[in-house]
Amino acid sequence: MSAPVADILDGHTHVDEVPALGWIDPPDKLIALLDEAGVRQAVVMTYTEYPGFNPGALDYLAGVVAHYPDRLIGFVRVHPWYTEDMPGIIDRAIGSLGVKGVKLHPVGTLDHPASDATVRVLELAAARNAPVLFHCGDEPMTTPLAIAEAARRVPEATIILGHMGGFFHVREAIEVAQRLPNIVLETSAMPYPAAIAEAVRRVGAERVIYGSDGPGCPPRLEVRKVLAAGLDDSAQRAVLGDNMRRLLAGVDA
Repeated sequence: MSAPVADILDGHTHVDEVPALGWIDPPDKLIALLDEAGVRQAVVMTYTEYPGFNPGALDYLAGVVAHYPDRLIGFVRVHPWYTEDMPGIIDRAIGSLGVKGVKLHPVGTLDHPASDATVRVLELAAARNAPVLFHCGDEPMTTPLAIAEAARRVPEATIILGHMGGFFHVREAIEVAQRLPNIVLETSAMPYPAAIAEAVRRVGAERVIYGSDGPGCPPRLEVRKVLAAGLDDSAQRAVLGDNMRRLLAGVDA
């Protein structure tokens, strides 16, 4: 089966330049990897949280997307503890700067996915139909069961499980997606092509999206992982781009 290369949309990539932390991933580095993989567009987010850890993160993200408007789509990575500021943050990011979604990383924020603060972020995003991508792996507070509690508390929110459970919680990710229709599974940095096929079979092709976690994980390798899942052409097109495009099209700016 051949991939519709021109239509691939990578649902999870990064840009950031924080020398003190050793993160030097400017956008041109990512664009080169996307070109190598035949990926037309990518959702992109910083490694650092806004506003607390990096007050410049949102403006940096907006500048990167403005420089590559046909290639990159921004998701703002926020720290939920800034509860009083959060309505303004979401309004500025999505309403003014054209950001299309939110990224949450419980390891970085030390905030449980179902805490009141995180739930408030989900509610604000849901009010604009903006998807929220969680880091979902094997660390405490990032497992599918932990994030499922957030999905139950805010059923109107679209919640993407980035890495769909990592190495050891993939089956759990598929199971919570079966139970909760507002959960979407994302394939990056999860090493099992067969799990992608199983997710499509059990949850439906429309709720599985391709992501790479590039540049840390090469987009070219992550595309090949989806191809190796043996999906039919319709499901393959959905996973490699159509599903994420549909989610992004519904965002209220």
